[in-house]
Amino acid sequence: MNIREALLTSHSKAQTLKIVEFIGSDRERFSELMTIFFAGPYRLTQRAAWPMNYCVQRHPELIGPYLNKLLNFAERDDVHDAVRRNAMRLLQYVIVPTRLKGRVYELCLELIGDLKQPVAVKAFAITTARKIAENEPSLMKELALVVREQLPHNSIAFAKRAREVL
Repeated sequence: MNIREALLTSHSKAQTLKIVEFIGSDRERFSELMTIFFAGPYRLTQRAAWPMNYCVQRHPELIGPYLNKLLNFAERDDVHDAVRRNAMRLLQYVIVPTRLKGRVYELCLELIGDLKQPVAVKAFAITTARKIAENEPSLMKELALVVREQLPHNSIAFAKRAREVL
């Protein structure tokens, strides 16, 4: 399978799952997907984000070499919501290396507090931040403060995730 062509052919769950099955736990195939994800153009990045997420859910170890670059990408102002949404979603399934925990936590707080961010991005950021903060009472207090502040401005999905923190 040519992953790039498969992504261009169709953007559906069925096509996404075919790509995910093809990649499996193969690091070289996942590397090809990540190269496409980072190279763009924007539509291709958006389409690659979905199978990237499913691959990481099944094989969290695949994302390790790309975490720093993924964070750089998610921190940019010019990326599509799908990039941030899928970055935050997949971070829920991985053990964030100690060297990146502070950076990931700060990004999560920034996204949670940004009124312009879609609710899905915020909801995944809450879960990711909670996982990082769960053994650090001071971080949990900080997260609870940010979440409580945002509660009146968000949806039921946000409130559901917020209850996990509050």
